[in-house]
Amino acid sequence: MPGLEIAANPTRVVVHPLVLLSVVDHYNRVAKNTKKRIVGVLLGQVEGNTVNVANSFAVPFEEDEKNPAVWFLDHNYVDTMREMFKKVNAKEKLVGWYHNGPKLRSSDLQINELFKKYTPNPVLIVIEVQPKVIGLPTNAYFAVEEIHDDGTAATKTFEHVSSEIGAEEAEEIGVEHLLRDIKDNTIGTLATRVTHQLTSLRGLAERLADIRTYLEQVLDNKLPVNSEIIQNLQDIFNLLPNLTIPDDSSAFTVQTNDEYALIYVSSMARAIIALHDLINNKIENREAELSADAIANEAKNTTDTQAASTDAAQPADSKDAAKSS
Repeated sequence: MPGLEIAANPTRVVVHPLVLLSVVDHYNRVAKNTKKRIVGVLLGQVEGNTVNVANSFAVPFEEDEKNPAVWFLDHNYVDTMREMFKKVNAKEKLVGWYHNGPKLRSSDLQINELFKKYTPNPVLIVIEVQPKVIGLPTNAYFAVEEIHDDGTAATKTFEHVSSEIGAEEAEEIGVEHLLRDIKDNTIGTLATRVTHQLTSLRGLAERLADIRTYLEQVLDNKLPVNSEIIQNLQDIFNLLPNLTIPDDSSAFTVQTNDEYALIYVSSMARAIIALHDLINNKIENREAELSADAIANEAKNTTDTQAASTDAAQPADSKDAAKSS
């Protein structure tokens, strides 16, 4: 089996929200509603086994859709922008590059070799601007040499490393303000929480489906056994509660029953309140109708009284006119 030479590569990549916002802005300006791919530079620091990606900038990039081997990247522009960013913040160095994927392409290794001019081990982050799968929109890769057992020449390939979204306190405040601006005020807090929980459950279901697919392929000898993956799965299973123990099973049952009782009481209270409001509304409408009828009757009686007084006054006037004649 071939082996990978990965000792010098970091094992963790942290992407800041500013990078995601910059990539989305780059995509909307250049490639929105098209199949065009965007490419940019990542800035940050390498601290031990962690790459901290704190900033980025877009780079002019063109490629032939029919022939992926034909592409153009303006490295002069990269040199100019790199020097400008160095003057603004000397701590932020070029650590890699990004594109919007959604998958790796054959030309990525060539582009990665170009970025080795600026950093010996550039990280490639594929950032999905419009992700179709629930989860993190980032996938980080490092180029490694694949050594073959048959004695053939080593080849270059990409190795996936874990990535996460991290932010400092100032960035978290900024993100909260952005979310507050785009929040739909017509949706209540409970509906928002339920939506988030459903999204999380869908993501969990997709991850479980991936695990099942992997294990089935291992059993069918379609994939080799990876001891690291198996160990991680074992750690996950060890965190699951053992419901065969009576005390644990009883505790889960009691907690579930308490939650269902709370939901039942809440539903009953909501139904009673809604019925109470309906009755009050009916009473108010009835009182309003009676009040309107009373006002109408009073107005009608007043009109009839005035008409009767007018009719009574007319004969008296006629008698007085006859006497005068």
